[in-house]
Amino acid sequence: MPLETLLSATTPGAAGVAGARQVGRAVAVIVLAGFVLGGCASSDSAQKALNPDPPDKMYSSADRSLEKGNWNEAARKFEELDRDHPYAQEARRAMVMAAFAHYKAGKFPEAIATAQRYTTVHPGTKEAALAHHIIASAHFDEIRDPSRDQTSTRKALAELKTLRQRYPDSPYTKQADNRIRIAEDILAASEMNVGRYYLKQNNLIAGINRFKTVVAEYQTTAHVEEALYRLVEANIALGILPEAQAAGAVLGHNFPGSSWYKDAHALLKTNGVAPQANGGWFANVIKPQQARQPEVAPQPVPQGLPRPEELPAPRFPVPKGSDIPTASTTKPKQMGLGMSQSAAGAVAQ
Repeated sequence: MPLETLLSATTPGAAGVAGARQVGRAVAVIVLAGFVLGGCASSDSAQKALNPDPPDKMYSSADRSLEKGNWNEAARKFEELDRDHPYAQEARRAMVMAAFAHYKAGKFPEAIATAQRYTTVHPGTKEAALAHHIIASAHFDEIRDPSRDQTSTRKALAELKTLRQRYPDSPYTKQADNRIRIAEDILAASEMNVGRYYLKQNNLIAGINRFKTVVAEYQTTAHVEEALYRLVEANIALGILPEAQAAGAVLGHNFPGSSWYKDAHALLKTNGVAPQANGGWFANVIKPQQARQPEVAPQPVPQGLPRPEELPAPRFPVPKGSDIPTASTTKPKQMGLGMSQSAAGAVAQ
């Protein structure tokens, strides 16, 4: 039923009919105005989608937002450029810059996802090193202290090693080297925490496995001295003297002045044996001393990309005052592969 007929059916008299007609006209005008305004808005959106700004103009606008510190706005604009002009030259760099803007905004999941998409679509390009650096930095900033879950630490370490391996001359690689040492220190500390817990619970096999992990995977960290001592201690408790002797020999060969070695030597002597290199497990996991590789001079940062120092300094995950060594307080030392019999005899003295 039409609006006027409905109103007249419910309103008696001529005055009612006239009033109903006026109301009907007013409603019609309002509805028509709504359609017109909606159509204009829709038309504007469609026009913008069909005819976006040129890519160079969009990139400049996003870059200005970045310079002003409007990280979220910059990320949005870079992503719009990538979406509206996927084949433009500016779109490739816009993708990695969007990841950078997300990282600066503290949106680590978005930064990681965008940077990973870049490394998948554009591997080996001059911006790829920055993308790997952003992924590693986002994971690094989420590292927790050694007593907690270390998933982020492992992800950061893997990405940092990828960056160093694939782009040794990248300006971001020098910063990565120091972060690799920090990540390895934290992972080694975490393994030591768990290993000590197992020893207290008299779960010697589980503890030995943790200490072996430190010796095999993190042998350039300061934790390896204690790990070797704990291997001496735990293997003696299990009655596996050859393993204890081998651990003591490796400890004495690499850290002859260490207090850990003095304690290990005394413990072995108490049990009627001495440090002795006898191959076995250690011969397979202790890496041979390698010649120091010449340093590669880093290339300059490509024009328009952020410098390494422009990424925020990572939040240091180890509590202040902790006794956990870090890369800033320790020097990496590559442990030597098993010794000759004459060297073993010298250690046993």
